[in-house]
Amino acid sequence: MAYFARRSGDPQVVADLTADTFVAAITYLEAFDPRKGTARAWVFGIARRVYASYCEAYGQQQHKLRRLSGRRDLEPDQVEELLERIDAERAGHDLITALSALPERDRAVIELVDIAGLRPKEAAAALGLTPGTVRMRLMRTRARLRKEAVHNQALRKQAITKNEIRGDSND
Repeated sequence: MAYFARRSGDPQVVADLTADTFVAAITYLEAFDPRKGTARAWVFGIARRVYASYCEAYGQQQHKLRRLSGRRDLEPDQVEELLERIDAERAGHDLITALSALPERDRAVIELVDIAGLRPKEAAAALGLTPGTVRMRLMRTRARLRKEAVHNQALRKQAITKNEIRGDSND
């Protein structure tokens, strides 16, 4: 019992491990060979294996508990909020993809005005363009990005509808 008491502060665990050790010793008593060592060493060998098995099982249990600890049932309004956040994340990813596909000159205008917050006149000075050119590129590029966002949203809705018709849901 002292072997397990040094390894665990829980008296119930100590008692269980001690009992498991003696059950194993009684079960495998016929396998004991006094020529290989003392009975005490044999029982400590069993205790070591019982403790190793306990540690492995305990570790797996703790891992499963950690995985489950962040999960909980959501209220309907929380589910709706989560779905909205997922949609926003997808839209943001689509926007970044669309921005990276833009020609450098158009992307630079969007980055300076819409992301960095410069006024079109300031962006024009930074790019060495006239303010009218920057406003025109800004208008055309925003329209192109909006059109692509609408297209991506339609494709997503179409895919969802197909999955619902086929019965492929994540419920």
